[in-house]
Order: sequence, then structure tokens, then C-alpha cells
Amino acid sequence: MIKVKNLVKVYPNDVIGVNDVSITIDKGEIYGIVGYSGAGKSTLLRCLNLLERPTSGEIFIDETNLTSLSEKQLRKARLKIGMIFQHFHLVSSKTVFENVALALKAAGKSKEVIPKKVATLLELVGLSEKLNAYPAQLSGGQKQRVGIARALANDPHVLLCDEATSALDPSTTKSILDLLKKINRELDLTIVLITHEMEVVKEVCDKVAIMQEGKIIEEGPVYDIFSNPRQPLTKLFIKSILQFDLPNYLVEQRQGTLIKIQFKGSMATESVISDVFQRFHVKGNILHGKIEYIKETPLGIFIMELLGDESEVAKAIEFIHSRTEILEVLHDVA
Repeated sequence: MIKVKNLVKVYPNDVIGVNDVSITIDKGEIYGIVGYSGAGKSTLLRCLNLLERPTSGEIFIDETNLTSLSEKQLRKARLKIGMIFQHFHLVSSKTVFENVALALKAAGKSKEVIPKKVATLLELVGLSEKLNAYPAQLSGGQKQRVGIARALANDPHVLLCDEATSALDPSTTKSILDLLKKINRELDLTIVLITHEMEVVKEVCDKVAIMQEGKIIEEGPVYDIFSNPRQPLTKLFIKSILQFDLPNYLVEQRQGTLIKIQFKGSMATESVISDVFQRFHVKGNILHGKIEYIKETPLGIFIMELLGDESEVAKAIEFIHSRTEILEVLHDVA
């Protein structure tokens, strides 16, 4: 488990990187930290292994207070905290084998242990055939896989991911995220992942924190954040994934009442809309809609136009509202 208490990081000239942040990350979770550039997310991540020494506050990993350790104790503790980077940080003059072996040598592992361990790690990340290749011979995704293998070399309990997919194309990003999910599942590894991409959060994270100006402004399970964002910045991030703005001409041409409906969980796959048409004297046009799957749980959002007698439309809206999480009337009949 990771516990951060009242963390503050202040740089020279009173520039605040992290401002009184407290979070708890349970063992085995994939925890996302999202924010725009300058929000403080990278600083927070680097404070977790004390690459950035906090100005004040405490950081506990597996009940050990890292901020109270001597340099020697901290070096030992860091062996159990792996880290992967946006730009890979591989040594260009060394082979894949040698890049992964560096972490084992630094930890004092014997020459007998290293080859077997490297082979096991490269098999885990799907790079066994690239053992003797150099970084220049690898794709971006393969370089990141080497970085992941190196970060796992000393069997860490925690893996910190600093914008690990930002330099990759969408297809490669998905493959790396699938690998992180596999590692999390098979090794019971706690993963802390910072990103500015909500698609990444939706794909892999259990919980997410939204950062702005050094503070966490919203935090919770990913499904809850996607289905009911509260802060303006969070809503902006969610909108980048769940875009539901209608073209103006559709709004102007409407003849009935426009409503926006949100279905959560099993409700997203039930026949609420067809039930409405059977029960009430109304007609309807679905103008926009989709079902997203967040951690394999459906979230459905639809915009539709209801046409009919005013009283029947009102009854239909009341019925839909009783069967859904959120119903919003966007435009009533003029």
C-alpha cells in the first residue's frame, strides 16, 4: 500500500509543485494521476520514490516512511520501486540483454543469476527474440518493453509510470497498456500511472486522481469519475472521451423535446427506450449515442428527441428518469 500524507513540494522562487496532497493507493491497484502540463503530476510521482525530495509531508510504501530513511536505507527501499519513463532512457551502446542486466548488476546480483533473470523478464514482456538487439534496432513499443523489463528486474512491489505511453502511436499504446494489465494481474503489482490521456485511464486504471495547480481536485473509482464528474476540469477531460455535442442544425430543426440520458451498469443494456414507445403515445429519434465499457462495466449515454402530446412526453420522461441514473432535458418544445 502507498500512503501520502500532506505532501508539499516547493521549488526555488516559491514555485509550488505539489500543494498539500494526501492519497491512499491500495495494494494491487492501478492508480492514475491525470492533469495538464504543469499540474504537478510528474512532481508527485517522482516524490513517491524520493527522486524529488518533498519540502514537507510523509510517504509510506509498505508501511515504511521513506521520508525518514537514511540515504543508504533509501537506496535499498528504492529497489522495490520500479520506474518507467516516457522516453525509455535506454543505453544506446548496450544490447537489450545488457540494458536489463544493468538494474540487476546495480542491485549486486551474481553473474550466475543475471542471465536467467533477464531471460525470464524478456519472456514476460514479449522480447525474448530481441536479446542481442540494440535500442536503435527497436520500435518505440519494443523500447518501452525493455524499459518495463528493466523496471521489474528487482521484483518491485510498486511500478511508477511517467507518461509511459505518450510517445507511442495508438496501436502500440494499447499493447503496452495490455502488458501493464498483465503485469498487474500476474505479479500483483501496484501501478501508479501519470498521463494526460483519459483514454489510458479508461483502459487500465482502477482509481484516478485529477490534479490542477499542484492539488488533487477530484479522486475516486474510474467508473464513478467517468459517470459523474463534478469538477469543471474533470468534465473537460471526460468530454474528450465521451463527446456528445449535437450539431447546431439538429438542434435548430428539432420539433420535439431533446433529452440526454445516462445509463449505468446493467441498465445500459436494458430495453428502457423500447419500453417507453410501448407504454406511451410518443415517438422518438435517437440523435446521438454510444455505450462505453469502463473496466468492463457499461456506461451508456444517449441524446434523443421525443415527439408527441405534451402530457405524454412528460410521462415518458418521468418513466425514463425512474429507470436511469441521469436524465437531462436539453431543449423543451418551444
